[in-house]
Amino acid sequence: MSSSTSSFVLPDLHAVTPFKGSFNPHYPEAAAESSEWVNSYRVLSDKKRAFFLQGGSELLCAHAYPYADHERFRTTCDFVNLLFTVDEISDDQNGKDAHETGLTFYNAMRDLSYDDGSTLCKMTKEFTARLLKHCGPLTYRRFIKHCKDYIEAVAVEADLRERGEVLDLDAYQTLRRENSAVRFCFGLAGYALGIDLPDEVVEHPKFMAMHLATVDMVCWSNDLYSYNMEQAMGHTGNNVMTVLMQHKGLDLQGAVDYVGAHFKGLIDTFLAAKATLPSWGAKVDGEVAQYAMAMETWVIGNLNWSFETQRYFGHARHEIKRTRVVYLYPRRVEEHNEEN
Repeated sequence: MSSSTSSFVLPDLHAVTPFKGSFNPHYPEAAAESSEWVNSYRVLSDKKRAFFLQGGSELLCAHAYPYADHERFRTTCDFVNLLFTVDEISDDQNGKDAHETGLTFYNAMRDLSYDDGSTLCKMTKEFTARLLKHCGPLTYRRFIKHCKDYIEAVAVEADLRERGEVLDLDAYQTLRRENSAVRFCFGLAGYALGIDLPDEVVEHPKFMAMHLATVDMVCWSNDLYSYNMEQAMGHTGNNVMTVLMQHKGLDLQGAVDYVGAHFKGLIDTFLAAKATLPSWGAKVDGEVAQYAMAMETWVIGNLNWSFETQRYFGHARHEIKRTRVVYLYPRRVEEHNEEN
């Protein structure tokens, strides 16, 4: 990135996204319940808690799961709050410690009798007990697999951060699908919808193409929107913008434009796969249609949330949405990052 670069212009991802957004009507009550639940544990420092609250994780859920009833929506809020908690804890850890944190999360989610005495374990078991009240067995089994993939990817990310290593694009994209927890979050769609898709559907190449395209849409847009905040903190290694600049020789605006073009290609991939899905019979086809809607809702919901929360663009978010011009924040030197 050129030292003279002071701003970049975002692509208009909303303009190329043909999906319809919505908002969960249970947001005010359920979000308050979930926020009170996670804050009662005081796992994070006051500084991290303030950033966490500003991020608006429940608001994201209201956009991402607008179709869920009150109880299921509350549980999705608990899950995303739990994920933000795990993410914030592991962000300050090395690979070994991040893996230990992840194992607590994983073991407590797959076995309600597990107890290592930690607050994270207690929180995770409370969430899982709520999840299991309405989660189909196939959805739960896949959800636990996503959890394992997530904690392993977070540990790899921490190890890469320690070494200062930036992956190439293919390797990064594979890791990002998991360490972002986006596949993990998508795994809640069946629970939130009240359906339990058979493995033959979920593993079908066309369905998987739809799934990975929408997961990548969320991952790439998140990286784009979070880049300014991350570069200011010196935490750019786990971002596709850095990958594109280092491995494809692009400048900052070139990387931004690449993300915009790739996002449009992902939309095309999703629509082509959706149009050529096979039939599994009327009942399953109806459930697949609901699941496709859930994928679409996550994508447009995430885009909408990104300009409502202060997490990425702060107080300038409405102006940035209007102009698409992002002015780079000055670098903030943190104690643990002084060597950079």
